[in-house]
Amino acid sequence: METDLLLHIENLKLTEFDFVIRMLVTAGIGFVLGLEREYSQYSEKVEIFAGLRTFMLVALLGFLTAYLGITFSYWIFIAGFLGVVAIVAISYWVTSNKGDIGSTTEFAVIFTFLLGSLVLIGNINISLALTVVMLVILSLKVRLRIMIGQLTQDEVYAFVRFVVVALLILPFLPNEYYGPYEVINPREVGWIIVLISGIGFVGYILMKFLGTDRGILLTSILGGLVSSTFVTFTFSKKSKETPELSKNYAVGILAAATIMVIRVFLLVFIFNKAMLVGLIIPLFIVLLTAFGISLFFYNIQFGKPQTIDKIALGDPLNIKNAVFFGIFYMGILLLVSYANHIYGAKGIYVSSAISALTDIDAIAISVSKLGGTTINFLIAQNAILLAVLSNTIVKIGIAVFTGSKALKKYVLIGYGCIFIAGIVGFLVLNFF
Repeated sequence: METDLLLHIENLKLTEFDFVIRMLVTAGIGFVLGLEREYSQYSEKVEIFAGLRTFMLVALLGFLTAYLGITFSYWIFIAGFLGVVAIVAISYWVTSNKGDIGSTTEFAVIFTFLLGSLVLIGNINISLALTVVMLVILSLKVRLRIMIGQLTQDEVYAFVRFVVVALLILPFLPNEYYGPYEVINPREVGWIIVLISGIGFVGYILMKFLGTDRGILLTSILGGLVSSTFVTFTFSKKSKETPELSKNYAVGILAAATIMVIRVFLLVFIFNKAMLVGLIIPLFIVLLTAFGISLFFYNIQFGKPQTIDKIALGDPLNIKNAVFFGIFYMGILLLVSYANHIYGAKGIYVSSAISALTDIDAIAISVSKLGGTTINFLIAQNAILLAVLSNTIVKIGIAVFTGSKALKKYVLIGYGCIFIAGIVGFLVLNFF
């Protein structure tokens, strides 16, 4: 009822019940942040000026001054914020004079005050999300120091190059369509380059800090984030060097194939959500088969000692490869558009099969972009499934020609099941 409202202004209605609930949420935010800081104090044996109770009080202060500011005058909230900043500044001055120049807790207190005010005005989800991010940042102090200490100059330089490309070059690329069939958009191509190089960079960092010491399976999953074809080639070669690990390498190859299907899901979702509706069941059939066969072979060899082989990490940020992929992507767009214009659906299918000889990302992205515009959804969906089948055949060929005898057997069984699942998915898409 209107009489129960504590606040009733534009875009904000606050009942007594809402007030109590939001107050409890605010206290909870202060509690978890203060708990982390208290734990940090005891584990690192350092003195901090704000602990569990202080964080709860600061969060509630932000909540209360926001309420009073909306009810009476915004200067109340401003005064409360400046008061917290002043106390934090004095604390930092005192601790820095003692030789402790860290300011993490001080900034966390200020953020906690602001989070309390956000909860009051109804941005609870945002406040909770920011709280989670803060908890992660606060709790990773030791690990971050270790990671930073292990970075090389080339890796730091690679990160700087990535930031320059993503934040200083990409936003200024033209967001218009050019070329034959008007399918080339420089901004989109640039975004593709950033996406591919970013995936490679994240994969590099994961490989560096998680390592391959947790097993071939972990290596294959991380490598599959970038290219399942690369994983297939690498592990096939290694299976000849250590034939006794052929089954392990086969599990890794099939696990990377599982990640490939997940990548296709994500790429279609990112570039054309509407097209994913018809592909969910066919791709899920392939995904479930790939996961099942990987799990089957993993259970067979589970418990056996594993010799861990490391894959050379190479360049942290291979911009050249990403640019080549961008050019290749533009070529695929033109090829698909031309094939559709001249030959119709048959041309799309041929270009999909050919482009998937290297990897599936380019054709998945380009066909997703064209689905529902220059080509209809069914043709685009069939093209992606055809690319999956084509890429599967390619990886079977790689394993057969470069792998050990035992690996060939396992991969033929595994990829054979995946190929059959792709055929079933194709039938489901077109006839059910």
